[in-house]
Amino acid sequence: MLESTTYPGTTVEVVVPILEKSGLKVDQDFYTAFSPEREDPNNPQYTTETIPKVVGATSNDGLEVANAVYSQIVVRTVPVSSTQVAEATKLMENIFRSVNIALVNELKVAFMKMGIDIWEVIEAAKTKPFGFMPFYPGPGLGGHCIPIDPFYLSWKAREYGVSTKFIELAGEINTSMPYFVVHRAMEVLNEFGKPMKGSRILILGLAYKANVDDDRESPSYVLMEKLETKGAVVDYNNPFVPIIKMTRGHSKYAGRKSAEITSDYDLILISTAHTIYKDINFNNMGIPILDTRNMLQLKSSLFHKA
Repeated sequence: MLESTTYPGTTVEVVVPILEKSGLKVDQDFYTAFSPEREDPNNPQYTTETIPKVVGATSNDGLEVANAVYSQIVVRTVPVSSTQVAEATKLMENIFRSVNIALVNELKVAFMKMGIDIWEVIEAAKTKPFGFMPFYPGPGLGGHCIPIDPFYLSWKAREYGVSTKFIELAGEINTSMPYFVVHRAMEVLNEFGKPMKGSRILILGLAYKANVDDDRESPSYVLMEKLETKGAVVDYNNPFVPIIKMTRGHSKYAGRKSAEITSDYDLILISTAHTIYKDINFNNMGIPILDTRNMLQLKSSLFHKA
């Protein structure tokens, strides 16, 4: 049984031929199934046991066996007609999130130009009891799923002559968000008569999601890199990542340690909404705060959103 997110056809086109090199035959000597992993780290409401499990196999017998195995583990299984359907299901779930996050990111930029707070708009729209599901903007996408998985389908779709425009446009918008945040940081510093070059900036949050230690594909790394490219002196604070380990895309930061939150900086940039940051009295720090997560509700000329 394969659980790793991948493009439709992987189980049949890749896994089965590898296994059949042994001389055994699929659905005669062994069964194969695909059941995508579904996780939401740090979500107290849903655990592996309580999240329904989609299961697809290469035969009815294989589906029966796979379904029997997973039924011992999870509250409910959702059998589907093939491994391809199961593979596509996971991609659709992640593409749905990617596209909708891109939508609110784009609206955030447009509304900000109009003097409209996207967060207030979302809260108002949430009161509609049908036809709307809230998604929230941020400094960019992170984690090992949403920034990457949609492009598995884009790649596979090209084999069939199909262009996945929504997926690719969403990727472009979400990838551009760290650049928007860096531009906002420059604007805020300028308001206080400070250039980006030489300014000391503290990024709050290195993990891609609040209250976890997972920093894979975190937009905070991109922010750090782009700010330093423009001459800023950048530190980070993250209680869950006290020291940066080797990463795939930003190995140069390995070994850097979490800094203390002090007023010795020219700008504090909130990139991840860790709950612990809500206990900090930013008003008394006397330095500009740039909040990309709508975490703080401050009424001050020092407080800015991005």
